[in-house]
Amino acid sequence: MIRALLTFLASLLVATPVWADRVKDLGGFQGIRSNQLTGYGVVVGLPGTGDDNLEYTVQSLKAVASRFGLQLPPSANPGMKNAAVVMITAELPPFAKPGQKLDITVASMGKSKSLRGGSLILTPLLGADGQVYAMAQGNLAVGGLGAEGKDGSQIVVNVPSTGRIPEGATVERAVATGFDTAPNLTFNLARADFTTAQNVAGAINQKLGFGTAQAMDAVSVAVRAPMGADTRATLMSMIENLDVVSAEPTAKVIVNARTGTVVINSAVRVGPAAVTHGKMTVRIDENQRISQPAPFSQGQTALEQKSGVAVEEEKRPMFLLAPGPKLADIVKAVNAIGASPADLVAILEALKEAGALKAELIVL
Repeated sequence: MIRALLTFLASLLVATPVWADRVKDLGGFQGIRSNQLTGYGVVVGLPGTGDDNLEYTVQSLKAVASRFGLQLPPSANPGMKNAAVVMITAELPPFAKPGQKLDITVASMGKSKSLRGGSLILTPLLGADGQVYAMAQGNLAVGGLGAEGKDGSQIVVNVPSTGRIPEGATVERAVATGFDTAPNLTFNLARADFTTAQNVAGAINQKLGFGTAQAMDAVSVAVRAPMGADTRATLMSMIENLDVVSAEPTAKVIVNARTGTVVINSAVRVGPAAVTHGKMTVRIDENQRISQPAPFSQGQTALEQKSGVAVEEEKRPMFLLAPGPKLADIVKAVNAIGASPADLVAILEALKEAGALKAELIVL
């Protein structure tokens, strides 16, 4: 399997072609981002799988009842097996307008065993600034389930204490992005790279005129743009669809020690090094043999311990890595000795310690 994987990577990267990426695939404009919303609510209608009589659940139910003018006595302690307090989370996309729908996730906070069959009571969803941006309500769709017998035996499938409500929230307030009033548009790369930032600025200047864009650092590219939402929206659409040649990534070797997966990018180089790798197996066999005395010798039958020790060593030839080999050369050398995933990890770690591997070694 490791041979097939490495050979496939070599076939892709042996002659690394230069290809262009769209600007929109390299990052995004500053301010055009989603926002996280959270809320605290109550799910009712559960078939006896709720929080029972937790104090904060009782308080939450009293608060919900008070919205409708129903004042429960302070001493009241209603059974809560059909209700559960939950946290609601949602993501507010950029430019979301009042009246649009959002998907929400609902998760139990207390002892509720399952939210299946429950309904979320109207709950406000707040942003990081404490303002209400959406209202949530609806019937939960729960993918998990649980069952319990009287003898204490139980079975749980997936996670029944978490559910979703598709289009369960309605946007009540839009978030101002400020893209139409900011002095400049700022494009931020998803991965910091000075060369790629310069290439993005160069592509914009070539399309819109010299001096339109300027690389501020390894991430941000400032773009001069006229005021007005319509004009800037047209300009941003044009910029997002420009083709830019990305810089070659930093040399990295990614190793997943749990699965044995190794990924080597095309920028990896190896200095001069000689590598040999073999396995030695020591086998010890213990056997017992019954020893019988000769007739009329007045001896006794006894157990005799017999041990066998053998050493097996798999001999593999040493291979030489010439200065500056590329991915294809590394793959050929590793395939030549038939290295397993664990062997390959050991070889890469040894090359890194010897200073011959010119790449960042990341072990997951």
